[in-house]
Amino acid sequence: MDHVDSDGKPKREDRYEVTKTDAEWRAQLDDAQYRVLRHQATERPFTSPLNKEYRPGMFSCAGCGAELFEATDKFDSGCGWPSFTQPKDDAVAESVDLSHGMRRVEVHCRRCGGHLGHVFDDGPAPTGLRYCINGVSLTFAPKDGALNPGGKDRR
Repeated sequence: MDHVDSDGKPKREDRYEVTKTDAEWRAQLDDAQYRVLRHQATERPFTSPLNKEYRPGMFSCAGCGAELFEATDKFDSGCGWPSFTQPKDDAVAESVDLSHGMRRVEVHCRRCGGHLGHVFDDGPAPTGLRYCINGVSLTFAPKDGALNPGGKDRR
């Protein structure tokens, strides 16, 4: 795949705070996480349990644990992947993705460089953005005592 930063240079692992060898990533991540986070794969739509996760809490990178998205910024876009209107400040970085014969904006973890998904300009207010994120690239930590309100978007 042709993944480059916005400056047109190939993404480099040494630009990140958390770096590991390929063997270390393989040992830490399950097969699906490894394919998505380290090789820019995409999980099948509507397969992530995080699609229906609406408790208050925090979505973090499955690779390094960096906090990425607040649950309050999650919405049901109907696309089949967890979607958010915005990441936490300075949590993600973006690069140009020229794979599949199109130009898209890839979103990756600023701390470890793990591929998260893509951002599109068809989201709701207030940002108008839709961060379409692979569920396997995330972990979720609910706030203490938070109950999931039936997996329904309450916005």
